[in-house]
Amino acid sequence: MEANRKTARLAGFFYLIVIITGLFSLMYVPSKLIVWENPALTFQNISSSVQLFRLSIAGSIICYIAFTLLPLVLYQLLKEVDGTYAKLMVILALISVPISFINLQNKFSVLTLIEGADYLKVFDIKQLQAQMMLLLSNYNKGLLIAQVFWGLWLFPFGYLVYKSGFLPKISGIFLMLGCFGYLINVLGRTTFPHFSDFTILNYITLPATIGEIGTCLWLLLVGVQNKK
Repeated sequence: MEANRKTARLAGFFYLIVIITGLFSLMYVPSKLIVWENPALTFQNISSSVQLFRLSIAGSIICYIAFTLLPLVLYQLLKEVDGTYAKLMVILALISVPISFINLQNKFSVLTLIEGADYLKVFDIKQLQAQMMLLLSNYNKGLLIAQVFWGLWLFPFGYLVYKSGFLPKISGIFLMLGCFGYLINVLGRTTFPHFSDFTILNYITLPATIGEIGTCLWLLLVGVQNKK
């Protein structure tokens, strides 16, 4: 039981890194720098805050490294609950990692445009701004692909949490619901051009957020409890 507690807290630690760096690079920095309706302002924002933009890339790298380690630690904690589901959890989580890393190339390319290498002087400022917005849009589309697996891994993970007996069942339910929330979000954005205008978008990934943050805090602060 003591070994399981240490494993649980290690998993909670990696999960906390994923959550903090993910919120920073995927939500905080874009909200400060990117104005989709105004390429000129976005170009100016990133140019004047290029260090913040670089930190968002670094944050993503740390996030994906931690997310590589997280399912491996969770596997050690949950494999006795159901070995098949534990392996499926690891596979679905790890598939997203190379997708996420490759997608970061779009942000590195934005840096190249912003820093203004000599060979880019053949383009005027509006052309550079248009290329930058295209790269940022490509990055967001790449995130949609990664989100397929960010959602899928939550179902076996939630099932294992629910069946474990030493983690809160309610967290497992939220995690499994979060799987479907992610998938609906991806399919909705892919199928309907104006899906981002739907009110449901504000709530569709809420179960995943509650489940993941709740599970992270439980693992970190409580660890595991003896089965009754």
